[in-house]
Amino acid sequence: MVQNRSLANRKEALKGRSLIIQKIRQFFNEGGYLEVDTPLRIPAPAPESHIDAVPSGNWFLQTSPELCMKRMLAAGYERIFQICRCWREGERGKRHLPEFTMLEWYRLESDYRDLMDDCEALVRFLSCAVHKSAGISYLGKIIELEAPWEKITVEEAFLRYTAMSVEEAEEKDLFDELMVNDIEPNLGVNHPTFIYDYPAARGALARLKKENRKLAERFELYMGGIELANGFSELNDSQEQRERFAKEAEFRASMGKTAYPSPDRFLDELSGMGPAAGIALGVDRLVMLLLDVPEIDGVVSFTNEDL
Repeated sequence: MVQNRSLANRKEALKGRSLIIQKIRQFFNEGGYLEVDTPLRIPAPAPESHIDAVPSGNWFLQTSPELCMKRMLAAGYERIFQICRCWREGERGKRHLPEFTMLEWYRLESDYRDLMDDCEALVRFLSCAVHKSAGISYLGKIIELEAPWEKITVEEAFLRYTAMSVEEAEEKDLFDELMVNDIEPNLGVNHPTFIYDYPAARGALARLKKENRKLAERFELYMGGIELANGFSELNDSQEQRERFAKEAEFRASMGKTAYPSPDRFLDELSGMGPAAGIALGVDRLVMLLLDVPEIDGVVSFTNEDL
């Protein structure tokens, strides 16, 4: 009999993963959220510049359950969450898998600051469940989870960790390069870090700030230099969202990327959604952090290469 030693070596991590997912469900159930289950195969993903969907016949495997979940908000569901599989073409590395597990939650009458509070409460709850303490050790460094967590604007991060402003980085097409190489390794080192108020052009599906339309109410959460979550105050202006999608589609076409059909049902229903906030959190990366596993391969049953 041949034993798959790589799979056998993951047994303890997979036990820890199972506990973490059970505790995620407990957290949201006790918080008054309804667990939902939306389709994994959809006719039209959101057109995003740097995220490529995997074709499935004439449809696509979801890159995120976001569009369907926000249609549920528009239909009157107040608090919902989902743990599901997502797919993104060409994403593979120590922290990336082309098929991965996502946690998303959405709440009406909320904004991105409420989601920051949710993140703090969730991660501390899970740490206490796994380690019996509000702190974790990752790759030899202690990350303290007690409040306050660090909050830094994107502009502040560029001024602190790079030699140029956000505006200069955008003009020189260096935003992503500087974020990855100069800023991200410094985020979430001793405490988790929220980096927030992204340039409007990088707002995705986020609402722009009323007091400054050049900024979007979007944040990302980092722990140990790892991007863990991406949250928004949700845009609910369907015309503005159509215009943003059109710009993204134009960019994708200019790069020779796959064209997607317009998600018209989502856009038609979007204006019926009240003020809301939503967030996507990578479950595999969260498990890595909580269990002190250096690579994402160590916290999943099978990678593509194992099949």
